[in-house]
Amino acid sequence: MASIDLNADVGEECGDDDALFEVVTTANVAAGGHAGGGAVLIETVTSCAARNVAVGAHPSYPDRENFGRLSQHGEYDAQDLTALIRNQVLDVAAACASSGTTLTHVKAHGALYHDIARDPEAAEAFLAAVIDVSKDIGSDLYVTGSPASQLQPAAQLRGVAFVAEAFIDRLYNPDGTLAPRSQPNAVHTDPQLALEQATSIALEGRVRASDGSVIDLAAQTLCVHGDSPDAVAMASVVHQRLIERGVTISPISQHVH
Repeated sequence: MASIDLNADVGEECGDDDALFEVVTTANVAAGGHAGGGAVLIETVTSCAARNVAVGAHPSYPDRENFGRLSQHGEYDAQDLTALIRNQVLDVAAACASSGTTLTHVKAHGALYHDIARDPEAAEAFLAAVIDVSKDIGSDLYVTGSPASQLQPAAQLRGVAFVAEAFIDRLYNPDGTLAPRSQPNAVHTDPQLALEQATSIALEGRVRASDGSVIDLAAQTLCVHGDSPDAVAMASVVHQRLIERGVTISPISQHVH
């Protein structure tokens, strides 16, 4: 029987996180770089713990003005990038500890997500932060990224578990990368379209790309962006349909070793 994890980016001070926690199994909590942080971070982690939603850290470049979606690649050397990520992840880990739950993973946000997917050196700096925090909290963290990410081979070399992720609310290019948000229809707003995409990925490991072709896309977790206007509707209909199709929905952290 197929099993899949549903994750959402939360704690970003937009969207209906509480409603998302009813249907997702894993949360990526904003760590103050692009949004959230402080009291919002603590409140979000507390809500996750109350709903048995697995908690991950969602670090980004410090760029609240652009919601972390403008690359700052080249503005940080490897050591500084590691420190930047490490500090954000530690903030989420501290909130987890005070809420009686455990940090399970780290997923980069926005431009940082794409930069570590393309650049092996950035991926190494990211992994160095993850490994540092894993040692600090005494628990191995996994990392989440796109199936074609440079993060995957880098993580395997460092002995860090990698979880491949696909998006139910984003358009894919024929090469398996995400269509830029500047491109028309790059972000799905129709729950039916998100449902078809999620079902195809979860059951067949395939997705329809921007040119109409069907490409392979194997993923262990499906993401909905918490800041999407229809995030709750999309996540709810996907959750319901996958259950109906016999798919088990559970936190991927239960299966990662």
